[in-house]
Amino acid sequence: MEPTQSEMNILSNGKSHNLRGDVGVPMKMLPDEDHNGTQTVRFDDPDGGLENEEFLPSEDGKKPIRFTDFEGKTSFGMSVFNLGNAIMGSGILGLAYAMANTGILLFLFLLTAVAALSSYSVHLLLKSSGIVGIRAYEQLGYRAFGTPGKMAAGIAITLQNIGAFPRYPYLEKNCAGIQAFLKGDYNSDLWYLNGNYLVIMVSVCVILPLALMKQLGYLGYTSGFSLSCMVFFLSAVIYKKFQIPCPFEEYSTNSTAAHLSLNISSHGNEHTNNLLHKDDDSQCFPGLFTVNSQTAYTIPILAFAFVCHPEVLPIYTELRNPTQKKMQKVSNVSIFVMYSMYFLAALFGYLTFYDKVEPELLHTYNRIDPYDTLILCVRVAVLTAVTLTVPIVLFPVRRAIQQMAFPTKSFNWLRHIAIAVVLLTIINMLVIFAPNILGIFGVIGATSAPCLIFIFPAVFYIRIVPKDDEPMTSTPKILAVCFTALGVSFMVMSLSFIIIDWTTGGGHAAGGH
Repeated sequence: MEPTQSEMNILSNGKSHNLRGDVGVPMKMLPDEDHNGTQTVRFDDPDGGLENEEFLPSEDGKKPIRFTDFEGKTSFGMSVFNLGNAIMGSGILGLAYAMANTGILLFLFLLTAVAALSSYSVHLLLKSSGIVGIRAYEQLGYRAFGTPGKMAAGIAITLQNIGAFPRYPYLEKNCAGIQAFLKGDYNSDLWYLNGNYLVIMVSVCVILPLALMKQLGYLGYTSGFSLSCMVFFLSAVIYKKFQIPCPFEEYSTNSTAAHLSLNISSHGNEHTNNLLHKDDDSQCFPGLFTVNSQTAYTIPILAFAFVCHPEVLPIYTELRNPTQKKMQKVSNVSIFVMYSMYFLAALFGYLTFYDKVEPELLHTYNRIDPYDTLILCVRVAVLTAVTLTVPIVLFPVRRAIQQMAFPTKSFNWLRHIAIAVVLLTIINMLVIFAPNILGIFGVIGATSAPCLIFIFPAVFYIRIVPKDDEPMTSTPKILAVCFTALGVSFMVMSLSFIIIDWTTGGGHAAGGH
C-alpha cells in the first residue's frame, strides 16, 4: 500500500520530521530522469525529513520535481498479479449467464469495449498523476477540487470496496464444498459444517494476517496463487464442456431416466424415445446475438467487470522504477489476462449448459452431480481465490479512511491494525446477523463504481491538465467529457435496474465483480 502524504514524512528510522521547521537542513540533490523524460530530483536526506508536498513545479513551470522518500521495490510481475487479483472477483461465475442473455458475439463486443474503456480510464488516472506528481486517488481529488474532491474520492473508494466485501464471506458462508466432501447434512449442528464459523475462521486466520501487511507489494505471492486457483477453475470449465452431454440429465432424475430408457429400449419404442429428447436437442445450439428481457441487466455487470482503479495508484507507487508507461503496461497486461479468462469461462460455461445455465455457474454443475469431486475442488479453489482478494481490496479502503479521518497523522501500527480489525468485524457481523442488508450494498456499488471507473478519472483529468496544454476543445478533453457522460449513464442504468428488481421482487441486477 502506498503511504499517505503524512506517511511520506516518516523517517527511515521510523521517526517523522517536518521540513518547514528546519529550513536549513542540508540535503544532497540527486537529479534523475524517468523514461518519459520527466526530471526527477530525489533528495538524499540523511535525517530522512521530507516535506509533505511531494512535488513542486520546476523552474520552467512544466516539468515536476519530485520530493519523495519512498522507493518502490515491487517487480513488474508481482504488480501484474496484484492488479489482476484486484480485478478478479466472484463475478466471473455469472458471466456464462450473461452470455446466455446476450449471445456470443454481442457478449464479446461488450466485454472488449469495457476492457478498452477500463484501460483508457487507467490512462487518464496515470496522466493526471504524472502531471501533478501525485500517486494517490484521494490527493488527485484534492488537487482537482480541493477538500470536497478528496472527500468524494475517499468516500467512493470506501463504499465501493466495503460493498464488495460482503460478497466474499457471503460466498464462504454459502459454499457447500465442505458439506459435500464430508457427505454431511446441510442442516447438521456440527460446528465444522456451520458457515458462520467458517466465515470467522477464514477472516481471522487468513484475511486478517494478510491485511496487516504494511505494503501492497508483499501480497504479490498470494495474488499469484489466487490467480492460479482461477486458472484451475477455468481449466475445469473447459474440461467439463467435453464431458457433459447436451441435453444433460438432472441428478435427482438420473435413476428414473435410466429406468425409463431401459423400459423404452426393451419395448423397442424408438419413436417415444425420440419425442423425449426432441425439445431438449433444439436447445443445444448457441446464440450468436441474443436480445431478451434480461439482456439489459448484463450491461452493468460487464461494465463493472474490470473494477481495479482504487488499487492502480497504490500499485504504481510500489512499482520498481515506476514510470507512467511501465504502469500502463502493467494495467494493460492485467486487463488482457482477465479479459481472456472472463471470455473463456463465459464461453465454455455457456456452451456446456446453453440456455439452462444459472446466474451462478457452479450451481448448474450441482444439478448434474452435487458430489462431483472435480467440481468440489473447483469450489474450494474459487473460495480460496476470492478470499485472497479481500486483503488487496482492504488496502485502498484503509488508505481512504486514513486520508479522511487522519490526514495529518504519520503512519502508526496501532491505527493500521485497528482499521483492518474494525472493517472485518463489521463485515462479518453483517454477513452473519443481517444478510438481508447486503442488498443495500448493491446500490452503493451501482453509485460508487461508475464514479471510480468513469466519472472521477475523467473530471480529474479535465481539471488537472492545464488548459494551455490541452484546451477544452482538444480531442483528449472532449473524449474525457464523453467518458464522464458514459459513467453517468451507467450509474442511472444500474440504479434503475436495482429499483426495478426491488419493486418486482426479482434478482437480476446483481453485481458483477
